Amino acid sequence: MALKRRQKISPSFSMSSMTDLIFLLLIFFMITSTMVSPNAIKVLLPQGSEQTSAKPMARVIIDKDLNYYGAFGNEDEMPLMIDEVPAFLQECAQKEPEMYVALYADESIPYREIVRILNIANENHFKMVLATRRPDKK
Repeated sequence: MALKRRQKISPSFSMSSMTDLIFLLLIFFMITSTMVSPNAIKVLLPQGSEQTSAKPMARVIIDKDLNYYGAFGNEDEMPLMIDEVPAFLQECAQKEPEMYVALYADESIPYREIVRILNIANENHFKMVLATRRPDKK
């Protein structure tokens, strides 16, 4: 006596749970990536009311002790001497010709140090952005 199955087993695979998992991971990585700080060197930036929409590729950082640092993209900051800044920026420009350079300068440093970096950028035709912090809310 032959017994027959009443239900056929379907060989298909439901992808809905897999797509839910992918979207959950995507949201998690998007949220955590916004919490990453681009510069690990503590610099107290001056306040500014406007924020730029330009995404800088290279960063020049001057801390309160007049130490210079440079970083390109997501790389870590490396210490620089003032005479090494033009070579560093030219090296970055070879990697990305249409780059913006962000200057992170502590608010306590003398203005002449900022002007030095701005002159280097102007002489080499780099687009420069001064980084500021948002004003404190009252």
